[in-house]
Amino acid sequence: MDVDSSSSGAQNAQVQPKSQAAKSQAQFELGTTLSLFFWPSLSLAVTNNWGGADSADKREWFAQQTIDLLNETTDADVEWLEELLLVVMLDEFEVNVDDDSGLEVAEQIMRIRRNCAKGDYAEVVELKQKWDSRGGRGEDIGNLFEKKERTEEDDETSGSEEEDDNGGVDVDMDEAPPLARVREPVVPEVDEDGFTKVTKKKR
Repeated sequence: MDVDSSSSGAQNAQVQPKSQAAKSQAQFELGTTLSLFFWPSLSLAVTNNWGGADSADKREWFAQQTIDLLNETTDADVEWLEELLLVVMLDEFEVNVDDDSGLEVAEQIMRIRRNCAKGDYAEVVELKQKWDSRGGRGEDIGNLFEKKERTEEDDETSGSEEEDDNGGVDVDMDEAPPLARVREPVVPEVDEDGFTKVTKKKR
């Protein structure tokens, strides 16, 4: 009886850290997305389609790319993130952000990253409430990430994906958050004098 209890306790101890890590990641992603969506410079660019007719889609891609790069760059700091944000704003939306708003957004995202790692989601909850109170347009961002978190937990439980009759993987597209978009790398063009040409990106 005691052996069974010890075994059960050990299993619960292993499950809880995984569940906590998944929740922390989901809250970090939500907080990062909302931080960018509340950035006035980015909102203005999307409203005026300065990034093209698909500016709203670019903003979602922007959020996912920021999340992915932060996940890959464990030693990222505020200065690094600010530079990334400003470069994307210029390259994708043709906006030269010359105020300190890029720094403020970078500081907020890095703060959210640290807090979520400690299990503190207060700032993310506040941002989500603010988003909901403003009648956030488009997809319900909160449900989007909650859906992703549930999917990741289900994957850990099952350990494998079901295959269809043709031997392919059965993927439920409703469960996939529509943030990530495949982007072709932009290769700078250099003229005969050795100067890099600045071109407007097309999708």
